[in-house]
Amino acid sequence: MGNTKHTGPIKLNTAPKPSLWAGLSPMGLGKVKPHHLRDTLKVAWDNKDNLPYAYKILTQGVCDGCALGVSGLYDQTLTGPHLCTTRLNVLRLNTAPAIDEKWLADIEKMKELNSSQLRELGRIPFPLSRKKGENKFTRISWDEALNRIAAKIKSIDPKQLAFYLTSRGITNEVYYTAAKVARFIGTNNIDNASRICHSPSKTALKRSLGIGAASCNYKDWIGTDVLVFWGSVAANNQPVSTKYMYAAKKAGTKIIMINPYREPAMENYWIPSIAESALFGTKIVDDVYQVNIGGDIAFMNGVMKHWIEMESIEPGSAIDHQFIQAHTNGFSKLKNHLKNQDWKLLEQSSGLSYARIVEFAELLAKSKSGIFIWSMGLTQHRFATDNISQVANLAMLRGFIGREHCGVMPIRGHSGVQGSGEMGADPFVLPGSDFDESNAKRIEKIWGFHIPKWQGDTVGQMLENLMLPNEHERKVKLFYTSGGNFLETMPNPSFIKEALENAEIRVHQDIIFNTSTLVEAKEEVIVLPAMTRYEQPGGGTSTSTERMVYFSPEIEGPRIEEARSEWEIYIDLAARVLPEKKDKIHFNHAKEIRDEIAKANPNYDGIQHLKNRGDVFQWGGAWLCEGGICPTTDGKGNLLAIDIPELRKTEGHFFVTSRRGKQFNSMIYHEEDPFNGAGRYDIIMNEMDAERLSIQAKDNIVAYNQYGTFQGKAKFEKIKSGNIALYWPEGNILIPKGVVDQYAKIPEYNTTVIIEKAEIFHAHKDKKYVEKRIEALDISIG
Repeated sequence: MGNTKHTGPIKLNTAPKPSLWAGLSPMGLGKVKPHHLRDTLKVAWDNKDNLPYAYKILTQGVCDGCALGVSGLYDQTLTGPHLCTTRLNVLRLNTAPAIDEKWLADIEKMKELNSSQLRELGRIPFPLSRKKGENKFTRISWDEALNRIAAKIKSIDPKQLAFYLTSRGITNEVYYTAAKVARFIGTNNIDNASRICHSPSKTALKRSLGIGAASCNYKDWIGTDVLVFWGSVAANNQPVSTKYMYAAKKAGTKIIMINPYREPAMENYWIPSIAESALFGTKIVDDVYQVNIGGDIAFMNGVMKHWIEMESIEPGSAIDHQFIQAHTNGFSKLKNHLKNQDWKLLEQSSGLSYARIVEFAELLAKSKSGIFIWSMGLTQHRFATDNISQVANLAMLRGFIGREHCGVMPIRGHSGVQGSGEMGADPFVLPGSDFDESNAKRIEKIWGFHIPKWQGDTVGQMLENLMLPNEHERKVKLFYTSGGNFLETMPNPSFIKEALENAEIRVHQDIIFNTSTLVEAKEEVIVLPAMTRYEQPGGGTSTSTERMVYFSPEIEGPRIEEARSEWEIYIDLAARVLPEKKDKIHFNHAKEIRDEIAKANPNYDGIQHLKNRGDVFQWGGAWLCEGGICPTTDGKGNLLAIDIPELRKTEGHFFVTSRRGKQFNSMIYHEEDPFNGAGRYDIIMNEMDAERLSIQAKDNIVAYNQYGTFQGKAKFEKIKSGNIALYWPEGNILIPKGVVDQYAKIPEYNTTVIIEKAEIFHAHKDKKYVEKRIEALDISIG
């Protein structure tokens, strides 16, 4: 895809620049901000029983936090050590001892704990079984566990079997083996955690540019003219990236944030490893465009419409015609579509004035380079794929593709997730390409067995299919999950609990317990103890956001005696399901898996050579679509005309979105958000909206719709009027199930609600009152 190689990390410019300081208060004294030193000391205390091992993980292993790609303490962007509290918080998953067996004898007692408290109990020690009606887990052997699972698989139709893999520390080797085993057994029902985060990014980039990953590097941030964070709070979710932002600011880059909420973490940040920033903080963003929730397509249509208008006055003032003519399709259709856009509707939908849209459009038009970065603010919508194709439209129209300091980047929140689809753990793909006839034949030659050709289901469909009648061919009867907690990640948790209970057998292959592990099944719940990535014999690899494939070695240290490498578990299970063909699925060593990955996915040719700590290569070269040449059928990108989604809500009602606090995915580490002081049940709202409802700060208020009721306290922040934010996953109770993006099948995580003071709501809480109040509530928003 590209010939230019990444040139390695550069030295950080740490010369003081007072104009970037957040203030003169030393260490941010008196500010609401993270306390990195205190948090680091707490992590050291939590790991005091295994400090030498914890140190080895930090200095020898590849980060199992976000997907920036820190190997040991170093990365490919900036020289010098990098460490953040996100990685430190996850550390205990790797160093914790086994759970005290007394807990296993009383599941009702365990149910009194939340997932954070369950995590603190320790690791899963050995295979466990819980039969229907039992209030305890019973220890069983590995043979018993896998034989029971295999017997169930043999007794059902392959379409009634489903696999899911979370991103928790899972390596490329595990994803690949799981993908191969699922097809070997006969099912295409296999999905992964990217379904609920970045599946629309891959889908949209594939149709727009022919790629399924970031087109550029983190290093390209430093020196680009404009860096746009769209629905992404990298300072919170990928803290080390603040060093890249700091370096970019020093190089003269303008940083723009587009978000309904003026995220404090992106406005000012105290970077602990840079003396100047640790003392006085750093102003990160130069400007913030507060769009309505779901208003991004209208905003981008407005930007492009203004570019067309600029071009009519001065050709070449906004659009890179040379790039468009040589490297894209669809410009004429897009141009006509934009001309027909109504400015009044664009303003109303986006929530931004004509003047502000024009201001952003002209900033981009004057920029010679630019990078667009996004996350769940763009992807967790029913029109998410269209959101991302709009970003690709902007990049192509400006020629910001395939060259230094330019590109599109869906920034990953977990170090394991980029490789999941690339390894084939996805119902729509096989290793190396889409799940089509040509690729299936190619993979069958490599694997040596037939691959079922029917379309597999996504995780959302799997959960729905748990509720089908027993005689239905798609009724999921055995649900096998490697990590994950659907009760705390999917919309409508009450439905999810009911669905999980409808599995005949549920298998939880994991490191720790969470609330979903404790949900009963019709016949049996089997729990299998997994190794962490640092315990896997032969090491493992993970792929970062910028397509760097890192080798993480096995690290010597304490072990959970009966925990097994996840790829070995899958192979052992497959051999018991089809013992007569087990030679087709067997691997003796992790290196053999990497050797096969290199053949199955040509982009990963090079993974077979990774064997030592620090080994890394980048697939695709420094820039995908280098020189504007895209890996599409004709080598060109596709400009797409995208319609504004219908975003209706009754006057006085609110758009709702979710927000992350002191957490890593669904794992919550603190009840208070260190960036704004909010609690997990605070409802973030605009003060002027609250005034119209006679709501005061800290008042008990209720947000409700036909899906659920959420009670919390009013927290006034700089959020766009008419919009509110709730913490995820607590706010999932308000999100409807079954609303998904038509292309990527990601669930919708936004809705509309009524807000009332709690005293008013509870005074009229009879059903007729609630039903009457929500009659006009339109939930067809994004």
